[in-house]
Amino acid sequence: WRNDMSMLKEQLQEELQERKEKWWAWHKANPHVWQKFEEYTFQAINSGRKKYSQWAIINRIRWNAEVETQGGEFKISNDYICFYARLFHVKHPEYKDFFSVKPLKEEKIITRLEASGL
Repeated sequence: WRNDMSMLKEQLQEELQERKEKWWAWHKANPHVWQKFEEYTFQAINSGRKKYSQWAIINRIRWNAEVETQGGEFKISNDYICFYARLFHVKHPEYKDFFSVKPLKEEKIITRLEASGL
C-alpha cells in the first residue's frame, strides 16, 4: 500500500511539473499576455483595490484581443490563469495577497498524502 501511495505521489509531482512546463512554454511564446496581465493588474491596484480576480484580468485580455482589436479568436487556457497570478506574486512580493490563489489539484493530493505519513 505504501509503495502504491509513494508511486501516486511521484506521478502527481510529474504531472504538476508537466503542467508548469507546458504553461511556461506558452507564456514564453506569448509575452504580450504577461505584459497586459501586469498592466491591468497595476491598474486595479492603482484604483485602490486590495484584492482582485485573476480571472477578470485574463478575461479583459481576452476581450481586448478578440473584440477591441478585432484580432480574431484568442485562446488563453483557463489552466494557465493560476500561473499568471502566482507569477505576479513572485515578481511583485509586495502584492503577494492581491490575488487569491488556491493549491493546484496535484498539490492538494500530494499534501494529503504527505499528511498521512507518505
